[in-house]
Amino acid sequence: MSNSPRILLALLFLSSPALAQQTPAPPPPNAEPSAQYTMPVEAARQANPVKPTAESLAQGKKLYGFDCAMCHGAKGDGKGEVAAGMKNVTDFTDAEAMKKATDGELFYIIKNGKGDMPQEGSRAKPDDMWNLVNYIRSFAKKKPAADEKP
Repeated sequence: MSNSPRILLALLFLSSPALAQQTPAPPPPNAEPSAQYTMPVEAARQANPVKPTAESLAQGKKLYGFDCAMCHGAKGDGKGEVAAGMKNVTDFTDAEAMKKATDGELFYIIKNGKGDMPQEGSRAKPDDMWNLVNYIRSFAKKKPAADEKP
């Protein structure tokens, strides 16, 4: 046998499935723990410079429809079409939860994203994001339809 067939046989033997099953795969590298979400204290304390006027709410509603409703739901209840497979989608109608969040926190999350939520970053002007904060706040102030009287 010449060297070529021997090399070919050796390669076939080494690449055989039976041998591959006997050779343990190297252990996967340890996954790095996910970085805990942190927000600068200054950002959380930032005051909303935009008053929640009818115009501000209308602008916020418009942006919400484009960028937020698909996950947070048209009613702000966290039940948007895309959110079905997601965890921890904020329910803006939960008044207690919304009381705990400052306007600065909401602005920071809108601007920088959080978890599966993408950031607005430079796509939106600061006043537009503050309008969005005002609109998001309005969900917690609305009474559920079952409580409303005709």
